[in-house]
Amino acid sequence: MSGLRFAMLTTFYPPYHFGGDAMGVRRLSQALVRRGHHVTVIHDGDAYALLAGREPDARPAEDEIEVITLRSGLGALSSLLTHQTGWPVVHGARIRALMDAGRFDVTVFNNVSLLGGPGVLGMGRGVTLYVAHEHWLVCPSHVLWRHGREACTGRECLRCVLHYRRPPQLWRYTGYLERQLAHVDAFIAMSEFSRKKHREFGFGRDMAVVPCFLPDTDDAPEPAGTSPHPRPYFLFVGRLEKIKGLDDVIPVFGRFPRADLLIAGDGEYGESLRALAAGNPRVKFLGWVPPDQLSRYYRHATALIVPSVCFETFGIVIIEAFRQGTPVVARRIGPFPEILERAGAGDLFDTPAELEAALHSYLDESGRRARLGRAAVDAFRANWSESTVLPKFLEVVRQAASARGDERIAAHSPGA
Repeated sequence: MSGLRFAMLTTFYPPYHFGGDAMGVRRLSQALVRRGHHVTVIHDGDAYALLAGREPDARPAEDEIEVITLRSGLGALSSLLTHQTGWPVVHGARIRALMDAGRFDVTVFNNVSLLGGPGVLGMGRGVTLYVAHEHWLVCPSHVLWRHGREACTGRECLRCVLHYRRPPQLWRYTGYLERQLAHVDAFIAMSEFSRKKHREFGFGRDMAVVPCFLPDTDDAPEPAGTSPHPRPYFLFVGRLEKIKGLDDVIPVFGRFPRADLLIAGDGEYGESLRALAAGNPRVKFLGWVPPDQLSRYYRHATALIVPSVCFETFGIVIIEAFRQGTPVVARRIGPFPEILERAGAGDLFDTPAELEAALHSYLDESGRRARLGRAAVDAFRANWSESTVLPKFLEVVRQAASARGDERIAAHSPGA
């Protein structure tokens, strides 16, 4: 039998993207294609142009994935209309025509906020899934970061979006989102923490937990080689935003002469962080590092530091480090405790003093880094490799298909 036809609907997709969610969609699409399924990705180029202010780099090869980039002559207006109405005003007819013509067996909604808002959820074909890469279902700003200064522990949505200088989405107060969610057969959270957080903020539908994964083709750690840096170092990887928590980390390296802090990534908060690190030669800003070079930085780091102060849905950089045999020191927040406790390959901290103590332990305790590194690789293969996670995703498809009475799709789904 031939494979299933999947439609992936998402606002961002490489190279029209800013990281996390788009790369997750691409990895899932590639994994499905490797198992004989057909994947069509429909995403919004207008949204990327609005937020990035430029066109992306050249499109990468897509390994037999069909990619459809929606563009209009209206630019920012297209995204603004979707944001305010919750409906793909400009691209709606095109999306519906593509969905009707595609004869899709499974539709996977990802980050659809500016692709079509809640309105696009009614355009799915076959079994329909929603993957919560962010907290958009319960948070207008997606990230549960209240008033631009603190993790959100209770709704103050109107004041919060005004602080972010975004127009309120009035459709969120009408029951429209809930009505559109009725079109979705199954929902997926990226972590147990995210599932609980959705429930805490009023999301009433059941959610399966299917974590992020990395391809089996990249399963083996890179050869040791030579270090890209002449001194021992700890590594940070991610966009330079206030919610990533580096404000607490950089001052620690002002009193920690034993190793350097290498910061891989860039973003709108980079200037402020560079000012904070001014005069400290132990803090190095690498800028954006290509993935083929980043693995080397992971491999030779004493540990990866993940200091985010917001409620993330997962922590893809954690399993990228684990794959390379590198332990992780993460803030005790969001999904990080469940990931590190499952792996037994790192440390959690709440305060700068606890962070500093954890850093010293890697340099003081002979063999600790190597021992935790071995645990990291084992945990990655057992929990977050493609061959482990994709069957869990396909099981969600199978269960949703069976609930709909579609045994043909159900029979195709256990395609690990």
